[in-house]
Amino acid sequence: MFNVLLGMSAIILIGIGWRILLGKKSAETIRSHLAQSVYHIFLPALVLHVLWQAPVDLNTIRIPLVAALSVLLSLLAAFLLYGNGKLVAAFLPGKTNKMVGALLLASSFGNFSYLGLPVLSQTFGEWAQVIAIQFDLLASTPILFTVGIILARFYGTGEGKHVLLTLFQVPPIWAAVAGLLLSVFATPMPAWLDTALSSLAAAVVPLMLLSVGMALRWQSGWAGRVPVLLPVLVIQLILMPLIAWGASIGVGMPATMLPPSVVEAAMPTMVLGLVVCDRFKLDVALYAEAVTLTTVLSLFTLPLWLQIVS
Repeated sequence: MFNVLLGMSAIILIGIGWRILLGKKSAETIRSHLAQSVYHIFLPALVLHVLWQAPVDLNTIRIPLVAALSVLLSLLAAFLLYGNGKLVAAFLPGKTNKMVGALLLASSFGNFSYLGLPVLSQTFGEWAQVIAIQFDLLASTPILFTVGIILARFYGTGEGKHVLLTLFQVPPIWAAVAGLLLSVFATPMPAWLDTALSSLAAAVVPLMLLSVGMALRWQSGWAGRVPVLLPVLVIQLILMPLIAWGASIGVGMPATMLPPSVVEAAMPTMVLGLVVCDRFKLDVALYAEAVTLTTVLSLFTLPLWLQIVS
């Protein structure tokens, strides 16, 4: 995995360098368009291509169940630590609710697609892509756009569309539903469509990694925020994979699928949460620091988890 992470780190560093060279405003505009293209075109193509060819069996239930338990129990742990606002207020007096909302999201929702897909496919092989996709799109993303949005509204602003309407507007979820149905009914994939989807899917990993690099931020005065961010690190990088490991054993996950399931759960904080925080007026800067810190540390924790569970 070391060589895999080294290669991916190089692409992330290119994204960081691009952000520095272009300047914050231009880089954020480009990152936003880049992320939107992945979100609306390239990722749905990959999801459809993978799930159409994947068998629908008990693992199609096991993987989302493990993911849901990992996310929800991590969210519960974060709520017990941050929910009353005392921990945050002790170190960062100010708009406590906005900080708490950002920290709850940062602790509970990992970068399961943007980093999980490249890590699993490069480490275990292309067959493991289905684990990343089902982990995220059949569990984590629906929880984010329901429970996560409710929490974001509570701690931030109450504006925005109904949570179910928001969920139904996620293109990769529609691609996942279509892929599962086509697989269930054993619909053959036309050769021309296979080629087209493969070509679009090939762009997902490098564009995702570039987007991650361009999203990483660090603000002045970081030392005062580290104590508040420490629980995020523990929950996201240690507790969540532990929960996934136990849950995988509990649901009877096949031995070959257990390591990638645990590694998938060990991903750092998701980049998409920046959009949620911005939309509901949560503390975007604090969330961005959680993304940066967990992403950097995951370069060390992911190989450890792989060694432990393999």
